[in-house]
Amino acid sequence: MNTFVIYFASSIIRCLEFLFFARAIMSWFPQGRESKIAEFFYLVTEPLIHPFRKLTEQFDALRSFPIDIAFLLAFLSLELILTLLYSL
Repeated sequence: MNTFVIYFASSIIRCLEFLFFARAIMSWFPQGRESKIAEFFYLVTEPLIHPFRKLTEQFDALRSFPIDIAFLLAFLSLELILTLLYSL
């Protein structure tokens, strides 16, 4: 049972990582940002990024940084959770 839960949770995290990656790629193309699939990517990933965005907005240096640090922190936190799951 424990193995099934770990496998299921890791599968969900891997799917979320794929959505993060797809969102990042689509953000490079202006016509891709306004498509229905891009809306889906934002709908699924933004609730995970939003807490990190609120955290990074507290620091002036991170607000003007050219890379979306909140996005990066959210993605890295998914990797950390996945690593912790695999260590169980």
